[in-house]
Amino acid sequence: MTAQDSATHSTTIAVGTTDAASPQTRGTLLAVLGVVAFSLTFPSTAWGLESFGPWSLVAVRSTLAALIAGAFLLAMKAPLPERRHWAGLAVVAGGVVIGFPLLTTLALQTSTTSHAAVVVGLLPLTTATFAAIRTGRRPSRTFWIAAVAGAVVVLAFTLQQSGGALSTGDLYLFGALLVCAAGYTEGGRLARLMPGWHVVGWALILCLPLMLVGSAVALSIEPVHLNAHGVVGLLWVAAGSTFFGLYVWYRGMAAIGIPKASQLQLAQPLLTLVWSVTLLGESLSPAAPLAAAAVLVCIAVTQRSKS
Repeated sequence: MTAQDSATHSTTIAVGTTDAASPQTRGTLLAVLGVVAFSLTFPSTAWGLESFGPWSLVAVRSTLAALIAGAFLLAMKAPLPERRHWAGLAVVAGGVVIGFPLLTTLALQTSTTSHAAVVVGLLPLTTATFAAIRTGRRPSRTFWIAAVAGAVVVLAFTLQQSGGALSTGDLYLFGALLVCAAGYTEGGRLARLMPGWHVVGWALILCLPLMLVGSAVALSIEPVHLNAHGVVGLLWVAAGSTFFGLYVWYRGMAAIGIPKASQLQLAQPLLTLVWSVTLLGESLSPAAPLAAAAVLVCIAVTQRSKS
């Protein structure tokens, strides 16, 4: 009788352990899928520019993503956000849905995806800085030293790649960093008050009327030359990066926590460098992987020192 009870007890513990580990495993997988989806954004944008002008690509991309998000929110019977949250959603929409895609798309007309990946690899540090300012939190001195070091690395890289002066593409990329960091910061605040994917979904819906008008105007002005790359690129940045990537990222982050998810995102710039070579045939300068690795080290330091 005692042995049987012991066996039953052991089985219960084993099952409980498996059940407890399962959400962590699923959460990690979802977060990894999000990182992979984000890492393909720049190569997909470069493909999309083969068929569409920059303004058309961004407007149509956001329109398609908003329609997908709207269908998903409707199917899940998601409640409307409270009135007090709409101002924050507008910041998310302006930074993540419109500002970042538009500025990076304009930058990729003259910059390579590998160059853009290194510069935008600074985004986690920029977001952490915005969050510190927005919340009034006081990170440690180590955090700020690592953040400044990361910024110096990226600035040195861009100057070296641009022949000693910032190019127009670099200015677009730095602008994209600022607006996206603001959108991520506000989105992170709202994600504590509602499910994270609701934040993204409603931000997309908020942009839909403007993006519908923008699509009609941009498509009437900019020429369209459809090819396989252009169509695949558009579909991926709309459904893959903007909707699916954000959805699985927020679901994964909710399951495993922000610190662990942030560690996974450290691989994103290096993944983009891989895609730029394999999908676009770009040649990497020796400085690109070195700069990306240096930025990742700085981000890793901030992740360990933020608390």
